[in-house]
Amino acid sequence: MITKFRLNEDAATREFGMACQRVIPWQGQDEEPPLGAMACFLPAGASSAPDCHDQDEVMIITSGAGRLDLAGEEGTFEAGDVVVLPRKHEHVVHNPGTDTLVWVSLYWPLHEPQPDGPEPGPRSGA
Repeated sequence: MITKFRLNEDAATREFGMACQRVIPWQGQDEEPPLGAMACFLPAGASSAPDCHDQDEVMIITSGAGRLDLAGEEGTFEAGDVVVLPRKHEHVVHNPGTDTLVWVSLYWPLHEPQPDGPEPGPRSGA
């Protein structure tokens, strides 16, 4: 069976100071996957909320250009780039452009490891 859906800012909810559309896992998926994915839509002139998590993350930039603050380092990126965010490094994405910056973030494991306590839910913060 082919499952298909479109990345669309109208289907996104407000998270991390921007619009995020959760794409993995998707509604009705039989088994829980080992990773998560979400499309992120950052408006022109905006910045994401600071985020830091115990999960690796890869940003695949689909449109626009931006700037990343990663644990005290700063770098730029544009459509077509793949940006690696190592776990436990605070990061903030900035969109200095005039158009919405769009990327897909893949992160793993799906659930952020917890040293002690109950099994966590899917990541709730980018």
